[in-house]
This record gives sequence, C-alpha cells and structure tokens, in this order.
Amino acid sequence: MTKLFFAALAAVTLSFGATGQTAPAAPAAATPACPALLQHTVPRLQDEKPQPLCQYAGRVLLVVNTASFCGYTPQYGALEALHARYKDRGLAVLGFPSNDFAQEKGSNREIADFCESTFGVKFPMFVKTTVRGPDAHPFYRQLAGQSGQAPAWNFHKYLISRDGKVVANFPSATAPDSPAVVRAIEAQLAR
Repeated sequence: MTKLFFAALAAVTLSFGATGQTAPAAPAAATPACPALLQHTVPRLQDEKPQPLCQYAGRVLLVVNTASFCGYTPQYGALEALHARYKDRGLAVLGFPSNDFAQEKGSNREIADFCESTFGVKFPMFVKTTVRGPDAHPFYRQLAGQSGQAPAWNFHKYLISRDGKVVANFPSATAPDSPAVVRAIEAQLAR
C-alpha cells in the first residue's frame, strides 16, 4: 500500500511539474454571501465612485437618511461616535443624504465638506438619494418593504442584521445613542 501511495504522489508531482503548474492553493476563507438587500451599488459621497453595498455583507448596519439643514442634524455627532465605538466589533453606520424633506440643498461635495468639517464624519456616506415615494432608490424601497416603514423625516434609522434583514427601525426623534438603539445594536453584534 505504501508503494502505491508514493507512486500516486510521484505521478501527481510529475504531472504538475511537467507543465510548470503548481498544486491548487487551499480555498480562501469564506466571505459572507451578499444578501438580496445589499445587492445594490451606490456612489460614495466624497468622490461619487460607485460602491457595492455587498462590501458590508456580514456586518451589522445602521442605515440613516440624513440632511444638513434639519433640527436633527446634530445626530451626525452621535452617529459618528457609534461608528467609532462599534466598528471593530462589526458595525457600520451608512449615511444617505436626502432632499426628500427639502433640507439638503447642497451638492454632494458641499454635503461631504459639511459633514467632515462640522461633525468629523468618517462613517461611509453616499450621494444624495431619494428615500421615499415612487422614485425611492431600490435599496430604500427594500428597507421600507422589510420594515413596513418608509422614512417619515430625516434621520430615520434602520438596523440591519449580519444576514441582511431589517431587525428594527427608529424614527427621527430617537437619538442614535439612545438606550433603545444602543441595546438593539449590541444585541445584533453579540449574535
């Protein structure tokens, strides 16, 4: 049996060696499958380069429609703090500026500059996006469909599990650092 094993090994070695090929590498670590909810590409706010939302597969997401000239605009600070606090545990805050409520008049570059200079925003932000109604971006239509709730105002928050399901949503008046939001995030991160 030992002779048979070494003969087979030699044949495999000669087969690969003769063609200059090497044995196939071990498979890479599995990456999370991209759930249907994240199968969208949206341009990044800073440079308008298309970004696949699938890059966030396997993470807990807090998705927020934002505006620069709203009474809730100071929530940017709490959103950035949440992102910084939990990003190493698997949270990503995703911001989608929207003029659906007539409080986001600037260009994408102006919005990016405002967010960075006023609130130090480093969490991922995307271009100005329609978040409700018949012209809503398909991602937002899916968020509303899964949760049963379209944004009623700026700074509506959707919490998405690692497997791409909306598990909670919070109205604008609920601060990102409220006990309810933090408990829900921590519960998802612990799964």
